[in-house]
Amino acid sequence: MALLIDGKRISAEIKDELKEEVAQLKEQGITGALAVIQVGNDPASSVYVRNKKRACEYIGIDSLSYELPEETSQDELLALIDKLNKEEHVKGILVQLPLPEGIDEDAVIRAISPKKDVDGFHPENVGALMIGQKGYISCTPAGIIQLLKRSDIDIEGKHCVIVGRSNIVGKPMAILMLRENATVTVTHSKTRDLKEICKEADILIVAIGKKEFIDASYVKDGAVVIDVGIHRDENNKLSGDVKFDEVEQLCSAITPVPGGVGPMTIAMLMNNCVESMRHE
Repeated sequence: MALLIDGKRISAEIKDELKEEVAQLKEQGITGALAVIQVGNDPASSVYVRNKKRACEYIGIDSLSYELPEETSQDELLALIDKLNKEEHVKGILVQLPLPEGIDEDAVIRAISPKKDVDGFHPENVGALMIGQKGYISCTPAGIIQLLKRSDIDIEGKHCVIVGRSNIVGKPMAILMLRENATVTVTHSKTRDLKEICKEADILIVAIGKKEFIDASYVKDGAVVIDVGIHRDENNKLSGDVKFDEVEQLCSAITPVPGGVGPMTIAMLMNNCVESMRHE
């Protein structure tokens, strides 16, 4: 029977550790706030924003919420970011994506101070990750590393195949797995013989954005499977990029959807916020 990698439990452990650290920082007079900006009222974004506020409250840091109307201009949004960059108490700034049409996401990400970019999306932080220097790391890939380590899954020397090459998951994930001494193959929509390559993976990380795309025929017996995808059907039931029931029979460990990678993203966002306070 495959080990079920419990993201809920592991994220709770991390948040408890952070809560303790925040209390110690407060005793030293160090406090901080996370500013979360949402433009428009995309329902999925609203859920994520609520979850981030709750996590801030739990670990003991302030959260500032800026819910801007859909018709907010790019200049107005950039002016708010500039204001928050200058506010000493604000240690982290997060702009919830996606943004409405007409706003350049790249310009918005670049406007956030790299020192407050707790999402880890600013080119300066991405560059630091690439060359092994200090900087904020994209939360989902950082969370996956914690899932593996805290589930006692060895990474060193393993062949890791990543399905997907996005800037948010696939690319930073590849760098983090290299840091942990895995041998890494990144695959994508143009990869030939995708199935055969996936079957070589000791650790298969799937972030392709296609519902239940990876079935048992893509998975080597005994592999570890990390499912980053999240899809909601007409009955509000969640599933991932992996056919869980099929793949679970083959693999040695697997993340469920929900309850796997998802909770870790917010836990690692909180970790980045506390990191920003540590370096006051």
